[in-house]
Amino acid sequence: MTPLTSAASVASVIIKTEAMAYMKTKLVLTALALFAATTFEARAEDLVFKLKNNTNAVLTNFYTSPVGVNEWEDDVFGRQVLNPGEDMEITIADGREVCKYDMRFEFEEGSDLDTTEDMQDLCELGEYTIHE
Repeated sequence: MTPLTSAASVASVIIKTEAMAYMKTKLVLTALALFAATTFEARAEDLVFKLKNNTNAVLTNFYTSPVGVNEWEDDVFGRQVLNPGEDMEITIADGREVCKYDMRFEFEEGSDLDTTEDMQDLCELGEYTIHE
């Protein structure tokens, strides 16, 4: 092997190694950027607040929908209820990028309390207390 061939081989290996390192770095940076973007979106979409029942009746159903939507979404409670004096952390993870929601509260049958509706900016809301 001549010195020129040996130097050319070494240079070729160095260039290939640098190219592979560049591609790996680019791939890692792209993956990190995608992860950061999806993490930020997930946090931006979830609306979390504490709901307190400061009434003497069991709160049986809680519905929300973005302002301007004519139909109520599914019952946030599912099979749960919120008893008098209790509170519950509520997470609305509907994937929307809105803050203002209409809310509908329904109480147990036979209660003296009527169904109540309200509108709130849930992005700003840390806690919501329903009163009689």
